[in-house]
Amino acid sequence: MRSDGVLRIIVLLGAALLAGACSTTRYVPDGEYLLGQVKVKTVGHADDINMVTMRDYVRQKPNSRWFSLVKLPLITYSLSGRDTTRWLNRTLRSMGEQPVLYSSLLTLQTCDDLRQELQNQGYMHADVEAVVKPKGDKKINVDYLLKPGDPYFLRNIRYEVHDSVIARLLDETADSTQRLIREGQQFNASRLDAERKRITQVLANHGYSRFHKEFITYDADTMAGSRMIDIVLRLGLFRRDELPDTLHTRYRIGQIHYASGDMEDSTIHLRSHVLEECTHIKPGQLFSASDLQDTYNHFGRIQAVKYTSISFSQRPDTMLLDCNILLQTNKPSTISFQPEGTNTAGDLGAAASLTYQNCNLFRGSELLSVELRGAYEAIRGLEGYQNQDFLEYSLETRLAFPRFILPYVSNNMRRTTNATSEVSLLYDLQNRPEFHRRVLSAAWRYKWSRPNRHDRYQVDVLDLNYVFMPWLSETFHREFLQSESSANSILRYNYEDLFITKTGFGYSYNRRDLALKWGIETSGNLLSLGAHLFNSQKDDQGQHRFFNIAFAQYVKADIGLTRSYMIDQDNSLVFHFGLGIAYPYGNSRMLPFEKRYFSGGANSVRGWSVRSLGPGRFKEHDGRINFINQTGDMKIDLNAEYRTHLFWKLDWALFTDAGNIWTLRNYEIQPGGQFRFDTFVEDLAVSYGMGFRFNFDYFILRFDFGMKAVNPAYETDDGPHFPLLHPRLSRDLAFHFAVGMPF
Repeated sequence: MRSDGVLRIIVLLGAALLAGACSTTRYVPDGEYLLGQVKVKTVGHADDINMVTMRDYVRQKPNSRWFSLVKLPLITYSLSGRDTTRWLNRTLRSMGEQPVLYSSLLTLQTCDDLRQELQNQGYMHADVEAVVKPKGDKKINVDYLLKPGDPYFLRNIRYEVHDSVIARLLDETADSTQRLIREGQQFNASRLDAERKRITQVLANHGYSRFHKEFITYDADTMAGSRMIDIVLRLGLFRRDELPDTLHTRYRIGQIHYASGDMEDSTIHLRSHVLEECTHIKPGQLFSASDLQDTYNHFGRIQAVKYTSISFSQRPDTMLLDCNILLQTNKPSTISFQPEGTNTAGDLGAAASLTYQNCNLFRGSELLSVELRGAYEAIRGLEGYQNQDFLEYSLETRLAFPRFILPYVSNNMRRTTNATSEVSLLYDLQNRPEFHRRVLSAAWRYKWSRPNRHDRYQVDVLDLNYVFMPWLSETFHREFLQSESSANSILRYNYEDLFITKTGFGYSYNRRDLALKWGIETSGNLLSLGAHLFNSQKDDQGQHRFFNIAFAQYVKADIGLTRSYMIDQDNSLVFHFGLGIAYPYGNSRMLPFEKRYFSGGANSVRGWSVRSLGPGRFKEHDGRINFINQTGDMKIDLNAEYRTHLFWKLDWALFTDAGNIWTLRNYEIQPGGQFRFDTFVEDLAVSYGMGFRFNFDYFILRFDFGMKAVNPAYETDDGPHFPLLHPRLSRDLAFHFAVGMPF
């Protein structure tokens, strides 16, 4: 696209936005004002005040802005006509946003709320002033000036517990590091309330099922001329109408009863030991709110249970609580059908899967899944091959147990861990014009996590993959595999029968604004050790064989880090870093194709299509085999994305990506592809672009348009090193459709 054409489009868009901005007060009545900017500022030194929290107390927010710049929803609404019977006007109003009219009452209430929050944070003499700034005839900006003054601090803290049993219990469980209020801290009402909740939780876990935080009160005493506060925490006795105060009642668990919540079937289709394993509440023990929540969590995570209700009934004239657990189970068997679009081999196609699931196979909530999948992709432009499209059929069976199927696991770990033991078996059949490929896999793995934690763990005890090639076309064999030169070593290695015995460990940490994922795997070490112990002979390729099949030996590690920053409710900035490296050794000269890295595509450098970038500055001239040549042993991804909500279910994003893949060894078939510390920065490809996301809560449809900015694999006749300065859509644009966020 020529630069003057781009400039013309920018000018036209700017003129349209300016015209819309001039009409934003169209629906502001006479005598009223459109609320413009709202700012919260501090006067004086108050570095410890969280301004993000304080802004939440503003009762009236202005109209939303796209990318924090343009009030496009308001502009859209203002472009509508007054005749609401017309479809266009109704559509513009539904897509847009009504003008927010300034309210003096809400402004006064906001001042009161901000002042109260400052006092709760220890600024006892705080004040808040609202400065209203008219802007033109129908617009007003509001600045809230926070004048906190000097904060107050806690001097002496004393606990007065009038219940002797609770006093002894708190002394026994006392831990000064767990207390949330300490001498010398700045006064904070929220922290005082949090300490009440902490004590209430401690008691709820030691038998006091009916204790609530209202039994705990505070007395505060300040001295004239001082900013120090003395605090007394009082825990009172149990109060009843017209009766003297008594000690709080401490309850124990009596009997536990299980019942079915299904009106048509009163039988619980779960074995007794499964029920007992999920039930953390035990007869004879003190009531514990944590055990109750753990019981809910464990029943909630097993596939066979649809609904859980737990209630307690007190036995007359005792301090025993009988526990009643009501369970409603799911239907044991389901069948589902799922169509999908594919682009796996570089051409458009379609796929469909039929899945059968049994969520209670052995009456222990074991999940059996059998999936039959078929895929088709149209392949064009392969000269010298038979006219055949890509076909794939696969059959996968998984069996997952909602517990550790493993000896020597302590009962405490079984009770406090959400674990899954899984075995799987897969057969995959792929037919292409160049070759037919078969993959037979069997895996055994464990997954587990802790309740109320962000950590997830996975151990692949053994993952066996047998890859074999029953047929190769004569053209493919003659042109790419028959030569004995090292230039075709990658191709030959990846079209030989291969045995992969993988073991690995993975860890992930995920919270709202931070996600970390890393894993390490290795293959072939036990087979290599066995070959050396039994003095196995090598073949003419210098490889040991297992059942006359060469086995892969390598180590591979990956790490990914994603960090998001919330600017406001509708805008966020997200950064991502990904690094992967794999090294073949021992019985392998290079990595198996399934374990090699590729770059480009919807989740990588989006200015390139999938498997069309790298390694390094290597450029593929024969597109028929680029899915093999454009792979590597190492990968780096750097991504930044600005996301904003537009309207309805539609979001928008601006992004920039950088990254590439490299080989660790120098292969003649991939010149310029080897990683070097002194040149890898110059090998980074850079792209930029924009995308639309349709957020339907359960899934996200994503459309990204990426443009090349820096191309490490450039040639004078085929494009510049910096396409950013000389853009051309036909050469530099890549379109991606995907489900879910890129990172």
